[in-house]
Amino acid sequence: MNKTISSALISVYHKDGLEQIIEQIKRLDITVYSTGGTQRHLEEHGVTVKRVEDLTGYPSILDGRVKTLHPKVFGGILAKRERNHQDQLENYEIPELDLVVVDLYPFEETVANTDDESQIIEKIDIGGISLIRAAAKNFKDVVVVPSKDQYEELRRILDEQNGSSNLIERKMLASEAFKISSHYDSVIFNYFIGDDNPIDILKISSNQYKSLRYGENPHQRAQFFGDLESEFDKLNGKALSYNNLIDIDSAIALIKEFEHESITFAILKHTNSCGLAIRDTMLEAYEGALAGDPISAFGGILITNGTIDAATATAIDKQFYEVLIAKDFDHDALEILKKKKNRVLLKRKELTPKKSKVKTLLGGFIRQDADLKIETRDDLNVKTKKEPSADEVTQLLFANKVAKHLKSNTIVLANNNQLLGMGCGQTSRVDACKQAIDKAIRMGFDVTAAVMASDAFFPFPDCVEIAHKAGITSVIQPGGSRNDQMSIDYCDENGLSMVHTGTRHFKH
Repeated sequence: MNKTISSALISVYHKDGLEQIIEQIKRLDITVYSTGGTQRHLEEHGVTVKRVEDLTGYPSILDGRVKTLHPKVFGGILAKRERNHQDQLENYEIPELDLVVVDLYPFEETVANTDDESQIIEKIDIGGISLIRAAAKNFKDVVVVPSKDQYEELRRILDEQNGSSNLIERKMLASEAFKISSHYDSVIFNYFIGDDNPIDILKISSNQYKSLRYGENPHQRAQFFGDLESEFDKLNGKALSYNNLIDIDSAIALIKEFEHESITFAILKHTNSCGLAIRDTMLEAYEGALAGDPISAFGGILITNGTIDAATATAIDKQFYEVLIAKDFDHDALEILKKKKNRVLLKRKELTPKKSKVKTLLGGFIRQDADLKIETRDDLNVKTKKEPSADEVTQLLFANKVAKHLKSNTIVLANNNQLLGMGCGQTSRVDACKQAIDKAIRMGFDVTAAVMASDAFFPFPDCVEIAHKAGITSVIQPGGSRNDQMSIDYCDENGLSMVHTGTRHFKH
């Protein structure tokens, strides 16, 4: 059923974009109720406004916290256009309100820009969200416009339809209203519980989304919900794909492990690092990472903890890759890399690590603490008669960081701050060990005197034996098996050193 707008309540925080609406309201001679800054804005643009305080008999009180919370406002919004409700409106002298244009205080933006709790609390909207929900509930009779994002739809109704709306249009706007109000409540809830507050409820909401070309495969639809611009600036390239985003997430998590190291460069493929090196220059770090597996690097994700210079850009320019992520790019480097328009170049922003992670499965969600543990020398418990040398300790910690970000089961071989070989995603740790050694040798590395890291304990000494026969000299693992002593004994008998960290880093 069509409804024609004869009266409106307009009270908005953001007043930009109202001009076209105002012109149509004046043309259609719609009765307008308003208050405060919105009232003044409308009057400045030639709209005759009835003050809400004249309607209610109460001024704006409590520093503006209470303006519209009154039966004469909500009665006009919630009343059904039928005899029983109409009689009550007449009895209490309440005008019908056919249109409600209200937005919300910018709570989310305020939280992002300040830690001042008093400012944040004042941006919790009470009257606005109540008006929006009331108008949306009564969508059979009322048009609700809950944000400036719906101004164009309202302009169309006023201009092209002379203020007449149908039920489908009103219900669509009501759904937008409840989407906005539910997101708003979720943001407030998550602010109050904070990152460190354990609670048995999960609220996930995003009012930003981007449709992706497709999902993991072309026949799957996909969307990204979130704010990519808060993570990085996109300087060049085609639209990011579903698989790009998954790989980028893994790449950023990995490089955070090396934020305080010298220049580090990593290359990932399908979320796993196939090359990683720490060097004195960016070019050397890139070349060291590429040497880890030049074949797998084709079409990979490149990331560094530093600034890409022209020399490195020239070398990278010879390689086909999907995405390059850096803290920054020299001007000359950008000139080189931008020559190919599809290459995605991302300038990473400084971010606080998220303290929890959420995944979907079985029609629900699982949430856990993020794995933010980074082992240091103080975490290493030497289990063998032979202690690792100072250089071996450095390499063990390096290998352990890499192993933490590879799919389980995983084994990592490293030396000279470089990933030599890895076995990951294997159903057997023995297979992972053999794969890591085989790959390192195939890539031309000498694994003699290299170190080995495992993401979980060794239930038997077989991996240690395989590593020893290949020339590995030191091992890092979490420990915790009932058979730990078997691996320790093998190391003691064959001159290897082994340390336990006490922390497992499975990644499924």
